Amino acid sequence: MKKPEYKWQLVGILWFAYFLNQGDRQIFNVVIPLIKADLHVSDVQIGLVATMFTLVYGICVPLAGFAGDLFRRKWIIFLSLLTFSVGTLLTGLSTGIFLLIVFRSIATGGGEAFYYPAATSLIGQFHQKTRAMAMSIHQTSLYAGIVASGFIAGWIGENYGWRMAFLSFGAVGVLWALVVLFKVNDTPMPAAKPEEEQAEKAAFSDIIKGVFSRKTVWFLSLAFGCMCFVNVGYLTWMPTYLHEEFGLSLSEAGLHSTLYHFLFAFIGVLFGAQVSDRLAARRRQIRMEVEIIGLLLGAPFIYWLSKAGSLPACYVAMGLFGFFRGMYDSNLFAALFDVMEPRYRASSMGIMLSFAFIIGALAPVILGWVKTVASLGQGLVLLAALFMAGGGLVWMGLKFCFAKDYFSPEPAGQPGRQPTK
Repeated sequence: MKKPEYKWQLVGILWFAYFLNQGDRQIFNVVIPLIKADLHVSDVQIGLVATMFTLVYGICVPLAGFAGDLFRRKWIIFLSLLTFSVGTLLTGLSTGIFLLIVFRSIATGGGEAFYYPAATSLIGQFHQKTRAMAMSIHQTSLYAGIVASGFIAGWIGENYGWRMAFLSFGAVGVLWALVVLFKVNDTPMPAAKPEEEQAEKAAFSDIIKGVFSRKTVWFLSLAFGCMCFVNVGYLTWMPTYLHEEFGLSLSEAGLHSTLYHFLFAFIGVLFGAQVSDRLAARRRQIRMEVEIIGLLLGAPFIYWLSKAGSLPACYVAMGLFGFFRGMYDSNLFAALFDVMEPRYRASSMGIMLSFAFIIGALAPVILGWVKTVASLGQGLVLLAALFMAGGGLVWMGLKFCFAKDYFSPEPAGQPGRQPTK
Protein backbone atom coordinates (compact mmCIF):
# COMPACT_ATOMS: atom_id res chain seq x y z
CA MET A 1 0.00 0.00 0.00
CA LYS A 2 1.53 3.29 -1.09
CA LYS A 3 1.60 6.23 1.32
CA PRO A 4 -0.79 9.04 0.29
CA GLU A 5 2.09 11.48 -0.25
CA TYR A 6 3.84 9.12 -2.70
CA LYS A 7 1.59 10.21 -5.56
CA TRP A 8 2.96 13.76 -5.27
CA GLN A 9 6.53 12.57 -4.67
CA LEU A 10 6.20 10.66 -7.93
CA VAL A 11 5.09 13.82 -9.74
CA GLY A 12 8.14 15.65 -8.33
CA ILE A 13 10.63 12.98 -9.44
CA LEU A 14 9.09 12.76 -12.90
CA TRP A 15 8.88 16.57 -13.10
CA PHE A 16 12.68 16.86 -13.13
CA ALA A 17 13.05 13.88 -15.48
CA TYR A 18 10.72 15.64 -17.95
CA PHE A 19 12.60 18.89 -17.33
CA LEU A 20 15.73 17.17 -18.63
CA ASN A 21 13.77 15.53 -21.46
CA GLN A 22 12.64 18.91 -22.76
CA GLY A 23 15.83 20.73 -21.83
CA ASP A 24 17.94 18.34 -23.90
CA ARG A 25 15.58 18.98 -26.81
CA GLN A 26 15.97 22.78 -26.74
CA ILE A 27 19.77 22.91 -26.47
CA PHE A 28 20.17 22.20 -30.17
CA ASN A 29 17.79 24.97 -31.21
CA VAL A 30 19.65 27.63 -29.23
CA VAL A 31 23.16 26.82 -30.45
CA ILE A 32 22.20 26.40 -34.14
CA PRO A 33 24.32 29.43 -35.25
CA LEU A 34 27.38 28.00 -33.47
CA ILE A 35 26.91 24.53 -34.96
CA LYS A 36 26.46 26.01 -38.45
CA ALA A 37 29.66 28.04 -38.14
CA ASP A 38 31.72 25.19 -36.65
CA LEU A 39 30.55 22.32 -38.88
CA HIS A 40 29.78 24.41 -41.99
CA VAL A 41 26.22 23.18 -42.51
CA SER A 42 23.31 24.99 -44.18
CA ASP A 43 19.91 26.06 -42.84
CA VAL A 44 18.23 23.18 -44.67
CA GLN A 45 20.73 20.66 -43.25
CA ILE A 46 20.16 22.01 -39.74
CA GLY A 47 16.42 21.75 -40.36
CA LEU A 48 16.96 18.15 -41.50
CA VAL A 49 18.62 17.25 -38.16
CA ALA A 50 15.64 18.65 -36.25
CA THR A 51 13.21 16.96 -38.65
CA MET A 52 14.93 13.59 -38.27
CA PHE A 53 14.86 13.95 -34.47
CA THR A 54 11.11 14.57 -34.51
CA LEU A 55 10.50 11.83 -37.09
CA VAL A 56 12.43 9.23 -35.05
CA TYR A 57 10.48 10.33 -31.98
CA GLY A 58 7.21 9.96 -33.87
CA ILE A 59 8.09 6.48 -35.15
CA CYS A 60 9.24 5.21 -31.74
CA VAL A 61 6.54 6.68 -29.52
CA PRO A 62 3.74 4.22 -30.43
CA LEU A 63 6.12 1.40 -29.49
CA ALA A 64 6.67 3.29 -26.24
CA GLY A 65 2.93 3.43 -25.69
CA PHE A 66 2.50 -0.31 -26.23
CA ALA A 67 5.46 -0.95 -23.92
CA GLY A 68 3.85 1.23 -21.25
CA ASP A 69 0.76 -1.01 -21.25
CA LEU A 70 2.68 -4.30 -21.42
CA PHE A 71 5.82 -3.82 -19.28
CA ARG A 72 6.88 -2.24 -15.99
CA ARG A 73 6.78 1.53 -16.43
CA LYS A 74 9.52 2.31 -13.91
CA TRP A 75 12.09 0.51 -16.05
CA ILE A 76 10.85 2.13 -19.25
CA ILE A 77 11.24 5.57 -17.66
CA PHE A 78 14.70 4.75 -16.29
CA LEU A 79 16.04 3.35 -19.58
CA SER A 80 14.52 6.24 -21.53
CA LEU A 81 16.19 8.85 -19.32
CA LEU A 82 19.51 7.03 -19.45
CA THR A 83 19.40 6.59 -23.25
CA PHE A 84 18.53 10.16 -24.21
CA SER A 85 21.04 11.56 -21.71
CA VAL A 86 23.84 9.45 -23.19
CA GLY A 87 22.67 10.55 -26.66
CA THR A 88 22.94 14.18 -25.55
CA LEU A 89 26.46 13.56 -24.26
CA LEU A 90 27.51 12.01 -27.57
CA THR A 91 25.93 14.84 -29.57
CA GLY A 92 28.57 17.08 -28.03
CA LEU A 93 31.22 14.90 -29.69
CA SER A 94 29.73 15.09 -33.21
CA THR A 95 32.05 16.16 -36.03
CA GLY A 96 29.58 16.44 -38.93
CA ILE A 97 26.01 16.18 -40.14
CA PHE A 98 26.02 12.36 -40.12
CA LEU A 99 26.98 12.07 -36.44
CA LEU A 100 24.53 14.83 -35.52
CA ILE A 101 21.75 12.74 -37.06
CA VAL A 102 22.97 9.53 -35.38
CA PHE A 103 23.46 10.93 -31.87
CA ARG A 104 20.96 13.79 -31.85
CA SER A 105 18.16 12.45 -34.02
CA ILE A 106 18.33 8.69 -33.45
CA ALA A 107 19.81 8.16 -29.96
CA THR A 108 18.34 11.22 -28.25
CA GLY A 109 15.05 11.25 -30.17
CA GLY A 110 14.50 7.52 -29.77
CA GLY A 111 15.35 7.63 -26.07
CA GLU A 112 13.03 10.56 -25.35
CA ALA A 113 10.12 8.84 -27.10
CA PHE A 114 9.81 6.18 -24.42
CA TYR A 115 9.50 8.57 -21.49
CA TYR A 116 6.15 10.36 -21.77
CA PRO A 117 3.58 7.56 -22.30
CA ALA A 118 4.89 5.47 -19.39
CA ALA A 119 5.33 8.47 -17.08
CA THR A 120 1.89 9.92 -17.76
CA SER A 121 0.20 6.53 -17.44
CA LEU A 122 1.91 6.08 -14.06
CA ILE A 123 0.77 9.53 -12.89
CA GLY A 124 -2.77 8.80 -14.10
CA GLN A 125 -2.86 5.59 -12.05
CA PHE A 126 -2.21 7.44 -8.78
CA HIS A 127 -4.21 10.60 -9.55
CA GLN A 128 -7.94 10.27 -10.25
CA LYS A 129 -9.77 13.32 -8.93
CA THR A 130 -6.54 15.33 -9.25
CA ARG A 131 -5.65 13.99 -12.71
CA ALA A 132 -5.65 17.25 -14.67
CA MET A 133 -3.77 19.10 -11.91
CA ALA A 134 -1.11 16.38 -11.53
CA MET A 135 -0.62 16.18 -15.30
CA SER A 136 -0.53 19.98 -15.55
CA ILE A 137 2.14 20.22 -12.84
CA HIS A 138 4.13 17.59 -14.74
CA GLN A 139 3.56 19.60 -17.93
CA THR A 140 5.07 22.73 -16.35
CA SER A 141 8.45 20.98 -16.38
CA LEU A 142 8.27 21.17 -20.18
CA TYR A 143 8.05 24.95 -19.92
CA ALA A 144 10.72 25.26 -17.23
CA GLY A 145 13.05 22.88 -19.04
CA ILE A 146 12.82 24.71 -22.34
CA VAL A 147 13.22 28.19 -20.81
CA ALA A 148 16.08 27.28 -18.49
CA SER A 149 17.96 25.22 -21.07
CA GLY A 150 17.53 27.94 -23.67
CA PHE A 151 19.34 30.48 -21.53
CA ILE A 152 21.87 28.10 -19.96
CA ALA A 153 22.79 26.43 -23.26
CA GLY A 154 23.17 29.82 -24.95
CA TRP A 155 25.43 31.08 -22.15
CA ILE A 156 27.52 27.90 -22.10
CA GLY A 157 27.75 27.95 -25.90
CA GLU A 158 28.94 31.56 -26.03
CA ASN A 159 31.53 31.06 -23.27
CA TYR A 160 32.64 27.44 -23.61
CA GLY A 161 31.43 26.27 -27.02
CA TRP A 162 28.32 24.44 -28.20
CA ARG A 163 29.78 21.02 -27.37
CA MET A 164 30.01 21.78 -23.65
CA ALA A 165 26.27 22.59 -23.55
CA PHE A 166 25.43 19.04 -24.66
CA LEU A 167 28.02 17.44 -22.41
CA SER A 168 26.75 19.28 -19.33
CA PHE A 169 23.07 18.45 -19.78
CA GLY A 170 23.82 14.85 -20.69
CA ALA A 171 25.84 14.30 -17.51
CA VAL A 172 23.05 15.65 -15.29
CA GLY A 173 20.56 13.34 -17.03
CA VAL A 174 22.66 10.25 -16.33
CA LEU A 175 22.76 11.17 -12.63
CA TRP A 176 18.99 11.72 -12.45
CA ALA A 177 18.40 8.34 -14.07
CA LEU A 178 19.92 6.85 -10.91
CA VAL A 179 17.43 8.82 -8.79
CA VAL A 180 14.57 7.32 -10.81
CA LEU A 181 16.08 3.86 -10.40
CA PHE A 182 16.12 4.05 -6.61
CA LYS A 183 13.13 6.30 -5.81
CA VAL A 184 10.32 5.27 -8.19
CA ASN A 185 8.36 2.20 -7.14
CA ASP A 186 8.01 -0.71 -9.54
CA THR A 187 4.21 -0.35 -9.77
CA PRO A 188 2.19 -2.84 -11.83
CA MET A 189 -0.87 -1.92 -13.89
CA PRO A 190 -4.06 -1.94 -11.77
CA ALA A 191 -6.30 -4.99 -11.95
CA ALA A 192 -9.70 -5.63 -10.42
CA LYS A 193 -8.49 -8.95 -8.96
CA PRO A 194 -4.98 -10.42 -8.66
CA GLU A 195 -5.83 -13.23 -11.06
CA GLU A 196 -6.94 -10.67 -13.66
CA GLU A 197 -3.60 -8.88 -13.80
CA GLN A 198 -2.54 -10.79 -16.88
CA ALA A 199 -5.89 -10.14 -18.56
CA GLU A 200 -5.26 -6.43 -18.18
CA LYS A 201 -2.22 -6.83 -20.44
CA ALA A 202 -4.13 -6.78 -23.68
CA ALA A 203 -2.95 -8.33 -26.92
CA PHE A 204 -1.60 -6.04 -29.61
CA SER A 205 -4.71 -6.52 -31.77
CA ASP A 206 -6.95 -5.64 -28.80
CA ILE A 207 -4.94 -2.47 -28.20
CA ILE A 208 -5.28 -1.36 -31.82
CA LYS A 209 -9.00 -2.07 -31.82
CA GLY A 210 -9.53 -0.42 -28.45
CA VAL A 211 -7.78 2.78 -29.54
CA PHE A 212 -8.97 3.20 -33.12
CA SER A 213 -12.59 2.31 -32.38
CA ARG A 214 -12.89 5.66 -30.59
CA LYS A 215 -13.22 8.21 -33.41
CA THR A 216 -12.72 11.09 -30.98
CA VAL A 217 -9.09 9.94 -30.80
CA TRP A 218 -8.73 10.56 -34.54
CA PHE A 219 -9.75 14.21 -34.20
CA LEU A 220 -7.67 14.74 -31.06
CA SER A 221 -4.65 13.26 -32.85
CA LEU A 222 -5.10 15.43 -35.95
CA ALA A 223 -5.45 18.52 -33.78
CA PHE A 224 -2.37 17.56 -31.80
CA GLY A 225 -0.53 17.14 -35.10
CA CYS A 226 -1.33 20.76 -35.98
CA MET A 227 -0.22 21.91 -32.53
CA CYS A 228 2.96 19.82 -32.71
CA PHE A 229 3.88 21.30 -36.10
CA VAL A 230 3.51 24.77 -34.55
CA ASN A 231 5.45 23.87 -31.41
CA VAL A 232 8.37 22.19 -33.19
CA GLY A 233 8.62 24.96 -35.77
CA TYR A 234 8.46 27.67 -33.11
CA LEU A 235 11.04 26.11 -30.79
CA THR A 236 13.45 25.24 -33.60
CA TRP A 237 13.55 28.61 -35.33
CA MET A 238 12.39 31.30 -32.87
CA PRO A 239 15.84 31.72 -31.23
CA THR A 240 17.37 32.19 -34.68
CA TYR A 241 14.54 34.61 -35.62
CA LEU A 242 15.28 36.84 -32.61
CA HIS A 243 19.04 36.56 -33.17
CA GLU A 244 18.84 37.58 -36.83
CA GLU A 245 15.78 39.89 -36.83
CA PHE A 246 16.52 41.89 -33.67
CA GLY A 247 20.26 41.27 -33.13
CA LEU A 248 20.02 39.48 -29.78
CA SER A 249 22.95 37.42 -28.54
CA LEU A 250 22.53 33.64 -28.44
CA SER A 251 21.91 33.56 -24.69
CA GLU A 252 19.43 36.44 -24.96
CA ALA A 253 17.67 34.84 -27.92
CA GLY A 254 17.57 31.48 -26.16
CA LEU A 255 16.02 33.06 -23.06
CA HIS A 256 13.57 35.50 -24.63
CA SER A 257 12.32 33.09 -27.31
CA THR A 258 10.93 30.87 -24.56
CA LEU A 259 10.63 32.92 -21.33
CA TYR A 260 7.45 34.93 -22.01
CA HIS A 261 5.82 32.15 -23.97
CA PHE A 262 6.29 29.49 -21.30
CA LEU A 263 5.84 31.81 -18.31
CA PHE A 264 2.31 32.54 -19.49
CA ALA A 265 1.85 28.92 -20.60
CA PHE A 266 2.59 27.97 -16.98
CA ILE A 267 -0.27 30.22 -15.87
CA GLY A 268 -2.52 28.97 -18.66
CA VAL A 269 -1.95 25.28 -17.95
CA LEU A 270 -2.79 25.63 -14.26
CA PHE A 271 -5.81 27.82 -15.03
CA GLY A 272 -7.10 25.35 -17.61
CA ALA A 273 -6.58 22.44 -15.20
CA GLN A 274 -8.47 24.20 -12.41
CA VAL A 275 -11.41 25.02 -14.69
CA SER A 276 -11.67 21.53 -16.17
CA ASP A 277 -11.23 19.66 -12.86
CA ARG A 278 -13.89 21.81 -11.16
CA LEU A 279 -16.43 21.42 -13.94
CA ALA A 280 -15.71 17.88 -15.20
CA ALA A 281 -18.13 16.20 -12.77
CA ARG A 282 -21.13 18.12 -14.15
CA ARG A 283 -19.91 19.04 -17.65
CA ARG A 284 -18.15 16.04 -19.13
CA GLN A 285 -17.11 17.76 -22.37
CA ILE A 286 -15.28 20.58 -20.55
CA ARG A 287 -11.79 19.22 -21.22
CA MET A 288 -12.20 19.36 -24.98
CA GLU A 289 -13.92 22.75 -24.74
CA VAL A 290 -10.89 24.15 -22.91
CA GLU A 291 -8.67 22.75 -25.69
CA ILE A 292 -10.79 24.48 -28.34
CA ILE A 293 -10.57 27.82 -26.54
CA GLY A 294 -6.80 27.50 -26.23
CA LEU A 295 -6.21 26.75 -29.91
CA LEU A 296 -8.64 29.24 -31.43
CA LEU A 297 -7.65 32.16 -29.19
CA GLY A 298 -3.94 31.39 -29.40
CA ALA A 299 -3.73 31.56 -33.21
CA PRO A 300 -4.09 35.37 -33.59
CA PHE A 301 -1.12 35.97 -31.30
CA ILE A 302 1.15 33.72 -33.39
CA TYR A 303 0.23 35.90 -36.36
CA TRP A 304 0.88 39.03 -34.30
CA LEU A 305 4.41 37.98 -33.30
CA SER A 306 5.21 37.32 -36.98
CA LYS A 307 4.30 40.93 -37.79
CA ALA A 308 5.67 42.63 -34.67
CA GLY A 309 8.01 45.47 -35.54
CA SER A 310 9.56 45.76 -32.09
CA LEU A 311 10.82 43.43 -29.39
CA PRO A 312 8.26 44.51 -26.74
CA ALA A 313 5.36 43.81 -29.12
CA CYS A 314 6.89 40.46 -30.05
CA TYR A 315 7.28 39.51 -26.38
CA VAL A 316 3.65 40.41 -25.59
CA ALA A 317 2.47 38.26 -28.50
CA MET A 318 4.67 35.38 -27.32
CA GLY A 319 3.18 35.60 -23.83
CA LEU A 320 -0.46 35.62 -24.95
CA PHE A 321 0.20 32.80 -27.41
CA GLY A 322 1.76 30.91 -24.49
CA PHE A 323 -1.23 31.45 -22.17
CA PHE A 324 -3.70 29.94 -24.61
CA ARG A 325 -1.26 27.20 -25.59
CA GLY A 326 -1.11 26.35 -21.87
CA MET A 327 -4.89 26.05 -21.72
CA TYR A 328 -4.72 23.51 -24.56
CA ASP A 329 -1.87 21.64 -22.87
CA SER A 330 -3.78 21.42 -19.57
CA ASN A 331 -6.18 18.87 -21.03
CA LEU A 332 -4.11 17.33 -23.80
CA PHE A 333 -4.16 13.81 -22.38
CA ALA A 334 -6.81 14.32 -19.70
CA ALA A 335 -9.27 14.77 -22.60
CA LEU A 336 -7.94 11.63 -24.28
CA PHE A 337 -8.43 9.66 -21.07
CA ASP A 338 -12.11 10.69 -21.06
CA VAL A 339 -12.66 8.41 -24.07
CA MET A 340 -10.13 5.65 -23.39
CA GLU A 341 -10.09 2.57 -21.17
CA PRO A 342 -7.34 2.71 -18.50
CA ARG A 343 -5.55 -0.38 -19.86
CA TYR A 344 -5.21 1.24 -23.31
CA ARG A 345 -4.17 4.71 -22.15
CA ALA A 346 -0.39 4.44 -22.60
CA SER A 347 -0.92 2.91 -26.03
CA SER A 348 -3.42 5.58 -27.06
CA MET A 349 -0.97 8.27 -25.95
CA GLY A 350 1.80 6.60 -27.94
CA ILE A 351 -0.32 6.48 -31.09
CA MET A 352 -1.46 10.07 -30.63
CA LEU A 353 2.09 11.28 -29.99
CA SER A 354 3.39 9.33 -32.98
CA PHE A 355 0.86 10.80 -35.35
CA ALA A 356 1.49 14.32 -34.04
CA PHE A 357 5.27 14.17 -34.11
CA ILE A 358 5.43 12.68 -37.60
CA ILE A 359 3.42 15.72 -38.73
CA GLY A 360 5.54 18.00 -36.56
CA ALA A 361 8.73 16.54 -38.03
CA LEU A 362 8.01 18.45 -41.22
CA ALA A 363 8.12 21.84 -39.49
CA PRO A 364 11.90 22.46 -39.10
CA VAL A 365 12.82 21.64 -42.68
CA ILE A 366 9.75 23.42 -44.14
CA LEU A 367 10.46 26.56 -42.12
CA GLY A 368 14.15 26.27 -43.04
CA TRP A 369 13.10 26.25 -46.71
CA VAL A 370 10.68 29.16 -46.19
CA LYS A 371 13.51 31.08 -44.50
CA THR A 372 15.65 30.52 -47.57
CA VAL A 373 13.07 31.57 -50.18
CA ALA A 374 11.13 34.19 -48.20
CA SER A 375 11.54 34.85 -44.46
CA LEU A 376 10.98 33.25 -41.09
CA GLY A 377 8.19 35.76 -40.53
CA GLN A 378 6.24 34.16 -43.37
CA GLY A 379 6.81 30.77 -41.82
CA LEU A 380 5.24 32.00 -38.56
CA VAL A 381 2.09 33.01 -40.46
CA LEU A 382 1.77 29.37 -41.53
CA LEU A 383 1.99 28.32 -37.87
CA ALA A 384 -0.93 30.60 -36.96
CA ALA A 385 -3.14 28.97 -39.60
CA LEU A 386 -2.34 25.48 -38.36
CA PHE A 387 -3.09 26.40 -34.74
CA MET A 388 -6.55 27.57 -35.77
CA ALA A 389 -7.11 24.41 -37.83
CA GLY A 390 -6.35 22.36 -34.71
CA GLY A 391 -9.12 24.12 -32.82
CA GLY A 392 -11.57 23.28 -35.59
CA LEU A 393 -10.59 19.61 -35.47
CA VAL A 394 -11.16 19.34 -31.70
CA TRP A 395 -14.57 20.98 -32.18
CA MET A 396 -15.48 18.39 -34.84
CA GLY A 397 -14.48 15.53 -32.53
CA LEU A 398 -16.56 16.99 -29.72
CA LYS A 399 -19.55 17.66 -31.96
CA PHE A 400 -19.73 14.36 -33.83
CA CYS A 401 -17.98 11.64 -31.77
CA PHE A 402 -17.52 12.49 -28.09
CA ALA A 403 -21.00 11.55 -26.80
CA LYS A 404 -20.64 8.00 -28.11
CA ASP A 405 -16.99 7.56 -27.07
CA TYR A 406 -17.15 9.07 -23.57
CA PHE A 407 -15.86 6.77 -20.83
CA SER A 408 -17.45 7.17 -17.39
CA PRO A 409 -14.98 8.19 -14.64
CA GLU A 410 -13.74 5.10 -12.83
CA PRO A 411 -13.79 4.75 -9.04
CA ALA A 412 -10.34 4.96 -7.43
CA GLY A 413 -8.34 1.78 -7.97
CA GLN A 414 -10.92 0.16 -10.27
CA PRO A 415 -10.88 -0.48 -14.01
CA GLY A 416 -12.82 1.91 -16.24
CA ARG A 417 -16.50 1.37 -16.93
CA GLN A 418 -18.01 0.76 -20.30
CA PRO A 419 -18.49 3.83 -22.50
CA THR A 420 -21.90 5.42 -22.58
CA LYS A 421 -23.85 4.95 -25.77
